[in-house]
Amino acid sequence: MKTLSLFLLITLAFSSSAFADIYKRIDADGHVTYSNSKTKGATRLDFDPDANTIANDRPKPNSSGNKRTATPEGFPKVDKQTQSQRDGKRQDILQNELDSEKVALEEAKKAYAEGESKPEVYQKRNANGTTSTFRNVPKFDEKLKSLQADIDSHQNNIDLLQKELNSLH
Repeated sequence: MKTLSLFLLITLAFSSSAFADIYKRIDADGHVTYSNSKTKGATRLDFDPDANTIANDRPKPNSSGNKRTATPEGFPKVDKQTQSQRDGKRQDILQNELDSEKVALEEAKKAYAEGESKPEVYQKRNANGTTSTFRNVPKFDEKLKSLQADIDSHQNNIDLLQKELNSLH
């Protein structure tokens, strides 16, 4: 019954006669019924037809393909000198970040080289009392994978920072 009521409400809301009177009735068991005809105990629902209309008020892009719109009249503006100072500060910050990332990349490469030169090993005591040394290849591969991910991350950061700096020129 609830499904039917919901279907009826949706149908009424989207039909052309949706703006006629709609009544809501709740029975003793709490079941809600919507109807376009008044029944005993039903209350009329008020809908604003204009509130249910969807309008596309967005401006259409001009035919030249330029999607930029003019700055609103009351929008705060910054003078050229202030903007130039801000751009200079931004460039300095990006350059400092780039320099830091280059240093971190070199450290990550050194850590990788060091990790590569030190294989993961474990020792096992044999039955005759001697010990044998074995390589732990999965652990070694996981260590190198982590070190390589660190290198890749720093290289990616450098590429992005360099791209951003190049866009400022």
